[in-house]
This record gives sequence, structure tokens and C-alpha cells, in this order.
Amino acid sequence: LTALLDPEARAIVEPILAKYGAPGMCNPADCDPRTSGTPSQEQIDADDRTVGQRTHDALIAIGRSVLSSGELGQHNGLPVTVIVTTTLQDLEAARGSGVTGGGSLLPMADLIRMASHAHHYLAVFDKHTNEALYLGRTKRLASVGQRIMLHARDRGCTKPGCTVPGYGAQVHHTNGWAKNGQTNIDEVVFACGG
Repeated sequence: LTALLDPEARAIVEPILAKYGAPGMCNPADCDPRTSGTPSQEQIDADDRTVGQRTHDALIAIGRSVLSSGELGQHNGLPVTVIVTTTLQDLEAARGSGVTGGGSLLPMADLIRMASHAHHYLAVFDKHTNEALYLGRTKRLASVGQRIMLHARDRGCTKPGCTVPGYGAQVHHTNGWAKNGQTNIDEVVFACGG
């Protein structure tokens, strides 16, 4: 992550990173990382991370806090949260990578560690091609389950050559709703609108 911050943004970010990035705060090496209050002197003394590492860990802690708060509401019909897809084979073997709704590769060790936090969606697939989640004409808008399946299947906009990831795409009917389109998983796709 590289960013150019204007003075206002920097003024807002500085105290947050000063708190969360202080020695002893948000240290993943601690059994119970401190994310609020003041770290103990023992936590401060044991913290051998660089300023850059502490800032990195602070950003993760801040992100987790914001995501788990529920205050972000929804984005494109899903709660704002981390969505990762993988195969059952890779998960069981603890190898390979999952793919986030933003198109990032997430190493399996990180995915397994993150799965301990309950505020994420993880779609795991065995080797099969079963179609599910058929709503026909009963609903125009895709369900949460269908949207999660589209993250796994389409991973982003399905327009040829488009690279917009799932987080930036919306659900569209392959045969328009006004033309008797069905809200079935095999008749909806991700598209960015571009």
C-alpha cells in the first residue's frame, strides 16, 4: 500500500496509527494481542517489531475492528466483509491460495488463521459442478447465497477482458428481468456496468 495523503488525511491517520502502532499494541506474537487500552510493560518490552511491522499490524487490527462492527452496512447486496473462495482439497492439504472478493490471492496459512474470525464468508468447494440456488421469478434481486456463489464462480465482472473484481461488480441477469429473466444461479452473472 502506497498512498499520498493530504494534510487533513494525515492529521486523521497519525493519531490512529500512533495508538494502534505503538510498541506492545496489536502484536500477533502475543497470545491475546492488545487492541484497546494500554499494553503492559511486559508486552512493550517483548515487542521487537519494526515501526513498519507495527504499522502493518495496526492496519490489520483497525480493519478487523471496522469490519466486525457491522457499521459499514452493505455493498452490492452483501455485508461489507472479507469473502474468500478455495477448494476443499487445498483447504484440507493446507496448501495453495484462496481468492478474495477483490481478486487478491490469500495464502492458505493466512486464510486458515483468518477463518478463526467469524465475520467472514468462506466458500469451499469440493470437485463438483452442481448448480444450486434457483429463485426463478419469485425474486428479482439475487440472494446473499447467490452473491457469495458468484464471488466463487465469476470472481468479478464477466465481460470479456474486464478485470473488475467481485467487490466492484453487481449481479445482472443474463436474460433481462423485464424479458422474463430468471433469478437462478445459472442465469445471473457479475458485471461492473462499464
